[in-house]
Amino acid sequence: MSGPSVSDCVLTPARHRLIRSQFASAQRGFTLIEVLLALALTALLLTLLSTGMYVVARDWNDESDRLDTALDESLAILQLERALLAAFPHSFNSTETLLREVYFEGEDDRLRWVSTVSPQRTPGLTAWSLEGITGEGVGVRIAPAFSDDPSARLEAAEVRLLLPNYDLEISYLREPNALTREWTDEWFGSEQAALPLAVRILFRATERERSDYEIVAPIKAWRHRSIMPLSLGAGLGQ
Repeated sequence: MSGPSVSDCVLTPARHRLIRSQFASAQRGFTLIEVLLALALTALLLTLLSTGMYVVARDWNDESDRLDTALDESLAILQLERALLAAFPHSFNSTETLLREVYFEGEDDRLRWVSTVSPQRTPGLTAWSLEGITGEGVGVRIAPAFSDDPSARLEAAEVRLLLPNYDLEISYLREPNALTREWTDEWFGSEQAALPLAVRILFRATERERSDYEIVAPIKAWRHRSIMPLSLGAGLGQ
């Protein structure tokens, strides 16, 4: 088998130019158009990525805000329910009638009562006032309940917005006779000499993305131990 010829090993000027051309082509860098195109594609990818991250972060923040709001509302509802379940037939001597009356003022959009539950977990009785604030929501007032009528202290207490953008509907369970129970839209302890059998509160959302809440709180201590209710027909149980 014959090896390469002498002519193949000789580097002629033409072959030398060809090798140099191939080597220069292999070592040649990117052109300006290629660099600009690469930068444009990189910028486009970064823009798409940042837009996607912004949308994800915004949705996450919105969901977190909604969850925080729902949690705050649920805790407020739970606190109110506990205070209603622990409603107490607080009595005081009326300066007008000179009689001992039971404190409970219930209307369809406002409720005032005395409870053994305090939001500060302090001992003693606490007077609560739940009321609608026009154009804002549902507010609450809290004041200590001593041996007198706590109405003046509740009036002087600051209203705290409990549930923004909610309306308030309240009804009270009465028992006209042994076979019938019904809901009424008002109840006054000074007239009935007792508390209602239960309180139902509907918190109706004024914004579409929010949910309604309802409390149905039976009151066990509806009757004062030394004040006789007016009658069974006044709406009191056995």
